[in-house]
Amino acid sequence: RYNRLGSTGLAVSELCLGAMTFGTNPGRLGAVAGLDQAAPTALVRQAFDAGINFIDTANVYTLGQSEEFVGGALRDLGIAPDNVVIASKAMGAMGEGANDAGVSRYHLMHQIDASLKRLGTDHVDLYQIHGWDPTTPMEEALRALDDIVRSGRARYVGVSNWAAWQIMKALGISERLGLARFASLQAYYTVAGRELEREIVPMLLSEGVGLMVWSPLAG
Repeated sequence: RYNRLGSTGLAVSELCLGAMTFGTNPGRLGAVAGLDQAAPTALVRQAFDAGINFIDTANVYTLGQSEEFVGGALRDLGIAPDNVVIASKAMGAMGEGANDAGVSRYHLMHQIDASLKRLGTDHVDLYQIHGWDPTTPMEEALRALDDIVRSGRARYVGVSNWAAWQIMKALGISERLGLARFASLQAYYTVAGRELEREIVPMLLSEGVGLMVWSPLAG
């Protein structure tokens, strides 16, 4: 089954293949990973055979190796970029430097290029802020995302793990300045954790923002 991503015209499968387990590098999320290239290739093949056209990864997953393995799987299987919707994210620490994390223009501009190189493509379809960064002005981050879209390196932008008020503020800034608006929110939502229904889901419905669910089995 396919649906539109928020209020965009982009058709995505209702099931999205998450790539947080792809890779063998240690790191903050390394405990849930451990799959070498053969396993992601097999999983991507199974997903696409079932009609899934949507893959979500992030630069911080196994310190970039997840993106490398997503790109490797697509190349190994001969899946053309036009036949897959690739989503990635940035914010988490990718080094020890003072500017190696966050959503500053400096960090986002560096990280989109690094992600594209690892994925082996010239663009991602959805580029997402991976969490809340209290040290960067929101307008700075939104302008950087808009520039990434205008440069052709991303088709749409989204956000993950933000509160309803933060998303509404961002949508207001984007509308006021004519910037690319968030197409989607990626958030924790399971049978075991349904707090999203109180405030965020009604806001998403009101504003035409799509919902991507992470850890839907509460794993």
